[in-house]
Amino acid sequence: MHYWLVRAVVPIFCVSANRARRSRPKEVTAYSTLKGFRLNSSKSGPAEPKLTASARNVFLCLAREGEATRPDLARRLGLSRPTLSAAMSDLARAGYVEAMGLRDGSTGRKPAMYRIGAGAGHVIVVDAGSTFVRLRASTLDGHTLYGGGYQLATEQRRFSAELTSVVVQAVRAAMAEAREDWGNLRAIGIALPTKVSRELDQPEEIALHQRLIDEAGIAAELPLILENNVNCAALAEGVKGVASGVDDFAYIQVGVKIGMGIVLGGELVRGCNGGAGEVSYLPFPWSPDAEPRQEELENYLGSESLLRRVRGDWPDGETPPTDAIDLFRLAGQGHAAAIERVEHYARDIGRLVAACVAVLDPGLVVLGGGIGQNNLILPQVRRVADELSVPTRVEVTGLGDEATLMGIQHVALRRAQERLVGESAG
Repeated sequence: MHYWLVRAVVPIFCVSANRARRSRPKEVTAYSTLKGFRLNSSKSGPAEPKLTASARNVFLCLAREGEATRPDLARRLGLSRPTLSAAMSDLARAGYVEAMGLRDGSTGRKPAMYRIGAGAGHVIVVDAGSTFVRLRASTLDGHTLYGGGYQLATEQRRFSAELTSVVVQAVRAAMAEAREDWGNLRAIGIALPTKVSRELDQPEEIALHQRLIDEAGIAAELPLILENNVNCAALAEGVKGVASGVDDFAYIQVGVKIGMGIVLGGELVRGCNGGAGEVSYLPFPWSPDAEPRQEELENYLGSESLLRRVRGDWPDGETPPTDAIDLFRLAGQGHAAAIERVEHYARDIGRLVAACVAVLDPGLVVLGGGIGQNNLILPQVRRVADELSVPTRVEVTGLGDEATLMGIQHVALRRAQERLVGESAG
């Protein structure tokens, strides 16, 4: 028994959502190509039904744009009534679509509404953060079936054995909650606080996969999708955040760690070794009397170092802030010393933004992460970035702490949808 695992995390919340009562927001497609999939292409279990191209398109339309009537689907997809009827029949037999009642508010005969059926299955996604692990199980049209979270006992700047154990625990918890009407598990997606290799071949990645098989009981053939956490946040920002509809932007995370997700031409840029956007590797310090050290920029800009500097320079006789949240709370309340230190830190972040703009010229930079999402830093970041580089729009994310989980869910859903119907389309 791994007693240290039990002590390592504290379950913060878990929520099961009844399928009939959950809200159903619209799903948006923003990228033609999503990179970073890690999967075993073989399939297990009963063979999925062969579907026509029309059935495939109907399924993907319902999965990505939300419930619709038959007339809605015919209009969106340009299908004749007989072709649509045949497609719906095929999907209904497979359990991939289901009727959900009549449309409200129409006059005359009310057409039935359709949505993705339970037979389509579900995905489980995990945001393995540095301080908190979030998970979610959802239907293939993105609606929550179960959610949970675990507070880590210590900050994890690397993909450690402790973090692996918590991820396995989270997946196992979600699988234990699974009900028959969830359908089959189609994929697992995990956002990691590290760069991800092109092939699932790094020791930590292999160990995670094996432990999910051994301890959580997943099938060896189940697609396991790994992606960098900041890349995931960038994807979410492009789909549902302030970068929605923007082809070129950078997402910069500032918290315990720093990192950047890059989207150019509407596609995520991962680099030759999966390390694009690893700004912690930028040389720092860099001056005639200082030698750069690896990842020293992250050591300097991370929240731990910020708090050490703040506490070491706090006015005598006053109680220093307990953490970064406390520091920004004091600044928001007008505390002079807190404001001064927040503004100094914001200028440092502005220099990081300027460096990224100089290399990428993205047109938009979105700030996120535990510290980056705080609006108090925005004025100084904008000012310094504009002074040092090309004037660029800088915004704070509106997705908050959910950005990474939303991003890995987006990737996992696309993969699961395409694997379910895309490979069998006629």
